[in-house]
Amino acid sequence: MIRFLAASETMQWMVYAIGALTIVFVVFRPSLRKKDPLNSSNPKLSMAQQRSVEREMSNLLVELSEMARQITGQLDTRAAKLEALMAEADKKIAELKRLETVHPEPEIKPLEPRPQPLATDARYSAIYSLADAGHSAQEIAQQLDRPRGEVELILALRVPSESRS
Repeated sequence: MIRFLAASETMQWMVYAIGALTIVFVVFRPSLRKKDPLNSSNPKLSMAQQRSVEREMSNLLVELSEMARQITGQLDTRAAKLEALMAEADKKIAELKRLETVHPEPEIKPLEPRPQPLATDARYSAIYSLADAGHSAQEIAQQLDRPRGEVELILALRVPSESRS
């Protein structure tokens, strides 16, 4: 929490610094421009205009300061919520570890997959008989007027016990 507060204070000062740099940039920007010595008709700001600009800058600084306070408050609130969630998570982890030592999980062995036999019916028997006769998948597909990919799939999924070779 201390690190977070230090970080939020640092962030607050960074916001102030950025605001100050913005104000300085806005105020001195006209003087940074390259001046044309032949063009001397640049009107100077009157005192009233300068005071108006200063008031606007002051207002901007106040708004910036208020925004920084709001952001800092929001960050503090979120940090408190995060710490509460972390404490709750730590408690749950400790409880899970305690339960794991009391009731160890049984070892689960994966089942070996068993090939599922395809339904042997008239659709497949013609393909199987032609394949057993030595015809290629392309020839079988042409003779039975079926897609070659389907014939290849049926032959590839054929259970070895059904093979008559």
